[in-house]
Amino acid sequence: MDRLSNTVRPYAWGSTTLIPTLLGVAPTGLPQAEMWMGAHPGAPSRITRAGSASEASAAPSSPPAEQALTDVIAADPAGELGQPAVDKFGARLPFLLKLLAAGAPLSLQVHPDLAQAQQGYADEESRSVPIDAPHRTYKDANHKPELICALTPFDGLCGFRRPVEAAEAMEGLGVDSLKPYADLLRAHPEEAALREVLTAILTADPARMAETVAATAAAAERIGGAYAPYARIAHHFPGDAGVLAAMLLNYVQLQPGEALYLGAGVPHAYLEGLGVEIMANSDNVLRCGLTPKHIDVPELLRIVRFEATEPGILRPEASPSGEELYETPVDEFRLSRFDLSPGAAPVDLTAATPQILLCTAGAPKAGELGLKPGESVFVPAGEKAEVSGTGTVFRATVVA
Repeated sequence: MDRLSNTVRPYAWGSTTLIPTLLGVAPTGLPQAEMWMGAHPGAPSRITRAGSASEASAAPSSPPAEQALTDVIAADPAGELGQPAVDKFGARLPFLLKLLAAGAPLSLQVHPDLAQAQQGYADEESRSVPIDAPHRTYKDANHKPELICALTPFDGLCGFRRPVEAAEAMEGLGVDSLKPYADLLRAHPEEAALREVLTAILTADPARMAETVAATAAAAERIGGAYAPYARIAHHFPGDAGVLAAMLLNYVQLQPGEALYLGAGVPHAYLEGLGVEIMANSDNVLRCGLTPKHIDVPELLRIVRFEATEPGILRPEASPSGEELYETPVDEFRLSRFDLSPGAAPVDLTAATPQILLCTAGAPKAGELGLKPGESVFVPAGEKAEVSGTGTVFRATVVA
């Protein structure tokens, strides 16, 4: 197995303290939003492997050189990923594992399903929309289901709540300009009500919307309680229509160890906290608000599933081996957790699929490699792997 050297992304919404605290290092004062573990071309993990091609070409006295995990996999896809995974997902690691540390709300967003992503990507390619254009929606032809597991108390928004509940929330603020939205939510069947109100919010006159959001934020601040999250959101995004869109969604508070699965078409946003996130290896995001970036309203309305849903908080299912699995309906990733107790026998994790093992607590060992919180290793398919010692280890792999 290979110890990973990982990149931390400094997005503006990132916490300045959560990742440094986990790593046991001093904060820099700058936001540290995500630590990426995997082979995403935007920031692939790096490994130093004895016997690599780069080492063989170096001088005998030179230390082994770091290699991007993308390059290592490209050089021997079947050897690194296993032939079943290559046959199913292609010659790439199909998931990206992250530490995600939100100090401010992320954009309110939704992801396409696989067919929608393929269609949307092909359409923009046929129209020669530059891949880095600000108005480009589809960066690739893949879907982006994801799972977030809380390491600290973690707040978020997930899926539409029932229209009557959203109407009651708006009416409770006593803001006159919210009344038309509340009336629409009560006047139509569920799907039509949610579609019509979200459309009205996203296409409203920006100046009038800013006034409504300001009045909403002031009322939410004054009343507090269940309205406090919307006051906090508006503090970060004054005047943003996404503040009203957020009131259509379920507000969720995860405790450490609890998780949320976000499938295609489900609007969501992470608000605050530290978690382990795993997703299919894609960059396809359609934004609904809480962002200065482009919002493609027609395409968004085509992708969103306008149905009220329960957030569906996941708790891991334990097996006799001690593995606690977070069940999801996708094959691109499989996330589980091991809480290792003092004196317990090592746990064999040898598998025919590629794996990333991430320590989040204690001082366990992966094979002969000692791990501290925030450290991780890549295990090629079929390589011997076991964890031992004391601490918490997350295991990311695929179903192939």
